[in-house]
Amino acid sequence: MSKKHFLIIAALSAGNYVSAQKDSASKQLDPVVVTATKFPVKQSQTGKVIIVIDKAELDKNIGNNLGQLLSEQAGLTINGSLNNLGTNQTIYMRGAGSGRTLITIDGVPVNDPSTIDNTFDINLIPLEHIEQIEICKGAQSTLYGSDAIAGVINIITSKSSTGKALNASASFAGGNYGTYQGNAQVYGKLAKQIVYNIRYARISTDGFSSAYDSSGKNSFHHDGYHEDVITSNIAWNATEHFTIKSFFQYGQNKADLAQSAFTDATNYTSPNKNLMIGGGFDYKLTATTIRGNYLYNTSSRLLLEDSVNNQTYLRDDYFGKTQFAEIYANTDLGYGFTLLNGADYRNASMNENGISGTYKFGFADTSVSQTSMYSSLFYSGKSGFHAELGGRLNTHSRYGSNYTYTFNPSFIINQNWKAYASVASGFKAPSLYQLYDSYSGNPKLNPETSVNYEAGLQFSNQAINSRVTFFNRKINNGLDFNYFTYVYFNYDAEKDNGIEWENKIHITEKISLTANYTWLKAKEESQSRITYNDTTYNYALRRPEHTVNVTLGVAPMKRIYVSVSGHYESRRYDIGGYDANYNPLPDAVLNSFFIVNAYAEYKATDRWKFFIEGKNIFDKKFFTIYGYNSIPAMFLAGATIKL
Repeated sequence: MSKKHFLIIAALSAGNYVSAQKDSASKQLDPVVVTATKFPVKQSQTGKVIIVIDKAELDKNIGNNLGQLLSEQAGLTINGSLNNLGTNQTIYMRGAGSGRTLITIDGVPVNDPSTIDNTFDINLIPLEHIEQIEICKGAQSTLYGSDAIAGVINIITSKSSTGKALNASASFAGGNYGTYQGNAQVYGKLAKQIVYNIRYARISTDGFSSAYDSSGKNSFHHDGYHEDVITSNIAWNATEHFTIKSFFQYGQNKADLAQSAFTDATNYTSPNKNLMIGGGFDYKLTATTIRGNYLYNTSSRLLLEDSVNNQTYLRDDYFGKTQFAEIYANTDLGYGFTLLNGADYRNASMNENGISGTYKFGFADTSVSQTSMYSSLFYSGKSGFHAELGGRLNTHSRYGSNYTYTFNPSFIINQNWKAYASVASGFKAPSLYQLYDSYSGNPKLNPETSVNYEAGLQFSNQAINSRVTFFNRKINNGLDFNYFTYVYFNYDAEKDNGIEWENKIHITEKISLTANYTWLKAKEESQSRITYNDTTYNYALRRPEHTVNVTLGVAPMKRIYVSVSGHYESRRYDIGGYDANYNPLPDAVLNSFFIVNAYAEYKATDRWKFFIEGKNIFDKKFFTIYGYNSIPAMFLAGATIKL
């Protein structure tokens, strides 16, 4: 570790020491979470590493998108979040590659089977539609199945409710680069039994050039982005013990694209649409709660290029569909034991139809399905010892049966100290795209498996909450792209080690500090991108070894809040591309960077709030994707109102 990185950690340590001496009246909360166990528990009662982003914190990030907010959390790199709006948001949790972090909405997995890694476009989840985010790190395949190799990000949607039948709120903001965003919602409670919430969000921007103009002529076109999302939740409390829920979301966006790295394009766009319809129920008995969920999810994506004499020479249509059904029950066995049993069914299908010039390509509708049964036993003792022991049996329509397991003990040493550990396995099936794409698909792919170890220590008192976690993960039969045969393949292995250090500090009643540091060391035994022979890479593409986030918040007056934050990423590597003769180039080095953001809000009344936000306020030039521009200085100002 370099001297610079050591000084950064030392500075954070000093902040911890000083703030720990403060006799603050502020008290660290013990929030109730559901992602770690699939039923509500206090965060202190689980040994899993969970980050909770509550509504108060979300309200102070109104100018951000979901990817930007997630990228400020320990252990997370969201590649694309610091690029032009509409850029693909690739989630790297604890160094694991794309598609190894599962996105759930209200605990239900969401994905797009037409994408390469079976990932979901988080551009389609506006922050204004979220009540809380729970990030559960470490392998979670026992509770959540395939794709949860690195962890789960659970988006808990807004369910605002009051005694009134009709409530409304709205927000609107504008900024440079022709950026506008607006949000409106109505919500309430009808006849004391029905709770509803309907929300609409829109964002539009002229953007800047996605591709980097290395010639310096500044002749590249701006790449705009436009998005509309409507979401609704309805819950009917039929009886005191029985609730029926429904969920609906429709989103559409359109992004202007660059041709490739360093290369501009005109009339190259990607319109996307997504529809989700689902529902569920909760039935509470004396000692058992039974829950059921269902989700129908469709995605259509289009790549359309019409830039040569107005003749369309590339049109590539993708359509994906998933269905998910689940039923599970948690039973209080007494003596601190809770038993969770469940089963789920998943079906995914996709098709592709494309034309390039006169050449047609694609494949017909293809599907896979999977059924699973899982069980976990939880113990929460008065002595401070907590533990989970669980397993899942998966039966895949293509790969047959496999199982995953979890053992997660923790111990509350005293009112200030907590120790925790975990060993868990993960599973990821190849995506339909990787199996059947007309050009790069490989039907002989095997599933990817992993084992994850972690251990940590947490300290908390009235002024400080500090947690340090060590993690280790090994992936076998990793899924990746072969740059020699141009098809997907299983590489040998990947090993990731790392440390996460998270701090929330109340310096005084009016001053707070949050800071986190992540160290990641990745080692991949795979195919050389230059010689095509087996080799070992001591790094992971687009994932920095060191990441630091620091935010200082000040509330000088009751209605005013101001914060300044810094984001640092050390250098990392990206694919270097090809030379003029189409020979591959060595991996490119992307330099380290540090950017500063700022936010301020003024609550004029209990109903009106005005805010202004700046990202990269000193206009630092940096890159997170080789050949593509990252954000320049960007500013957004607006207001929210509650009626």
